[in-house]
Amino acid sequence: MDDVPMDDVPAYDVPADEVVEALRDVARLGGFFALDTVRGLASGSGSGSGEERLTREGFAARARTVNERYGTAETRIGVSIAHLGLAARLWSPVLACALVHGIVPVMTTVEWAGDGSALRLAGPRGSRVPPSGSSPADAVATQTDGVLQRVESHLPVKMAPRLLAGNSASALAGSAAQLLRSRPGLRAPLTELTRELLETGRLRGTGRITGPELTFRRRSCCLYYRAPNGSKCGDCCLVR
Repeated sequence: MDDVPMDDVPAYDVPADEVVEALRDVARLGGFFALDTVRGLASGSGSGSGEERLTREGFAARARTVNERYGTAETRIGVSIAHLGLAARLWSPVLACALVHGIVPVMTTVEWAGDGSALRLAGPRGSRVPPSGSSPADAVATQTDGVLQRVESHLPVKMAPRLLAGNSASALAGSAAQLLRSRPGLRAPLTELTRELLETGRLRGTGRITGPELTFRRRSCCLYYRAPNGSKCGDCCLVR
């Protein structure tokens, strides 16, 4: 995602306390929606850019853990599955906060929380969802897929761009489906926003919504089926 001109950057007008409370609320949805927060900038994080906080070394360590867990030496499998998990941890809290609380958290200060795959947000801040009649899709995509793409510029192995975009789209659809199960009253705005996001930037053409519960069929494969005892995912293009 291209850098946004400074004149076009929205004001981060949501008080930190409000962002923290919104994130705590959506964390109750469980799983990938949990995003801890820490006030101020973490030490040793440089300028605080997403690629410095979600470091190449940190991502590579998590990809190696995936390879060990699934008993495969194929680096691309670990990288793809770790990337898919990271994408889900970015999409889930932002999507939920935008729809439930009308707040888009700023994710450029997101960082690893310990040695696991969980994330935390340093110096939490956010912007209001645009007023009625405007879509938050661009803002949500910037704070999720935009951060993810910056991480991708430092992966430990070369990956197909459409696989990475497909992972992001798959994570988005999975997050949306889980949010729908937890908050069925959001069906209309959630479905609209998910469809719009799937037509935003590099997600365009990565797959399609196949049912009212936001089931999804992607046009690429995350490579999980290549791991020993692996299988094809429910949204995989290889499933017939």
